[in-house]
Amino acid sequence: MVSAADPAPEAPDASPRSVRTSVWLVRRPASRSRRPEGSPAGLDRDRITAATVRLLDAQGLAKFSMRRLAAELDVTAMSLYWYVDTKDDLLELALDTVHGEIAPPPEDAPWADRLRELAREYRALLVRHVWASSLVGSFLNIGPHSLRFTRAVQDVIRATGLRLHQQSGALSAVFQFVYGFGTIEGDLRRRSAAAGVSQDEYFRQAMTAYRSEPSLKQVADVSQDLMDARGGDTVEEMRERDFTFALDLLIAGIEVMRDRPPGASQ
Repeated sequence: MVSAADPAPEAPDASPRSVRTSVWLVRRPASRSRRPEGSPAGLDRDRITAATVRLLDAQGLAKFSMRRLAAELDVTAMSLYWYVDTKDDLLELALDTVHGEIAPPPEDAPWADRLRELAREYRALLVRHVWASSLVGSFLNIGPHSLRFTRAVQDVIRATGLRLHQQSGALSAVFQFVYGFGTIEGDLRRRSAAAGVSQDEYFRQAMTAYRSEPSLKQVADVSQDLMDARGGDTVEEMRERDFTFALDLLIAGIEVMRDRPPGASQ
């Protein structure tokens, strides 16, 4: 944004345009750290970020705009640009803020317990804030809350006893699983709410439509025993059993790989 107080932009040259990597790596002019004359009292970056999270939770990422945010705060859209340079800056700030909801587990707890706790917390975050999963891969995620979560995850993976070259693979196995699981769970909750039905009713309607399609009936029949064996009377119960078992499976795999002698097939 260019205001009357800003110098005129330089003419573009033939050099490649630099990529804006992160709001945390951009040095803003010192003048931008002070509230401008005429700006609403109490308006600051933290308040704007909190309102961004509320709006994203209520309306979703697709409907988010600086104009809607300004209306939420009862300010002009232009006044927001005193505190952030772009909408992406706000999205990155919001993503870091919700990572602050994850409390690192006690460092003296067994590593498997710590891993389970971090996995559950991350899953819960993705379900509470459905929009977050779409942003995770869009930014460097180097804000203070995101880094605290990253350090906690890395500490747990180191504590597993896996050899150094195995640790990044273990981290990916666990947290990409949690990311996928939490993203799908959040989407189902969102779609159920949008349809005005419970998750159980949405699931029943979807399965009825699935089984009634002639081209899919054979697959549905073969899958029936698998569905029955999941156990649980509700979608929540089935989902919880699946998540718990899958996480136990990953932890057991980490233990097996840790105890393999050096030089064995990796």
